[in-house]
Amino acid sequence: ATANPGDDDGEIVDEQGRAGSVPIPHLRLLSNSQISQGTNAQLVFLSLNPSISSKFRLTNLYSSFLQIIDLYVVFAVFTALIQVLYMAIVGSFPFNSFLSGVLSCTGTAVLAVCLRIQVNKENKEFKDLPPERAFADFVLCNLVLHLVIMNFLG
Repeated sequence: ATANPGDDDGEIVDEQGRAGSVPIPHLRLLSNSQISQGTNAQLVFLSLNPSISSKFRLTNLYSSFLQIIDLYVVFAVFTALIQVLYMAIVGSFPFNSFLSGVLSCTGTAVLAVCLRIQVNKENKEFKDLPPERAFADFVLCNLVLHLVIMNFLG
């Protein structure tokens, strides 16, 4: 059985040209337009349950920009945890350095979460705030944060 190239409904065509449904429940074939729009993991997810896939396509909960911000927050928190583990293993002789590093990572993560809240289209509270302004606020606050941290280092 082969896929019918013009159909988007997930039907398959057997050797005699008869159309039929997909024999496996909740599994459907994806059209070429759907394949070009998603990654392999998204394709598997979308093909498993049609009701979830239609909701996923309509709402598109995470834009790529929000995903980048999320990864940045995870990286900042992970870096802070690595510094805490290093201090626990090696010691905290230059305590100002340790404190500056952890506060820098934590402050950056908090500012990134604030940026994510401001640029999220589903958040009605900041709907009049342009994303460029939110990003400028993020950069300015990061600059002030790191100037304070550099001053704390001595």
